[in-house]
Amino acid sequence: MSASAVLKSTDFDLVAEFAQPDAKKRLSLGEALGGAKAFNIYRNPLGQLILDPVRTIPVSEMWLYENPEALAQVKQGLRESAEGRSAERGSFAGYAQD
Repeated sequence: MSASAVLKSTDFDLVAEFAQPDAKKRLSLGEALGGAKAFNIYRNPLGQLILDPVRTIPVSEMWLYENPEALAQVKQGLRESAEGRSAERGSFAGYAQD
């Protein structure tokens, strides 16, 4: 994979110096992780590592990402809403099925 596909920013801060793994080759990252829960890990031929935070998509919502037409419609609706191009249609509660 190309570096440009992984690196979204080249603005890095040094988080820790000379961090050493324990006997089981574990490295504590502590606060450097922020709120991330999962990562893709990339290694280049020099042994440098990149941790790229990722989020998972629930299986029940995956259909949207597998349907390009539906995803395009959702993105269009979000774009229009952000631009203030929405219309109040009243309550749809009468159409809900319990």
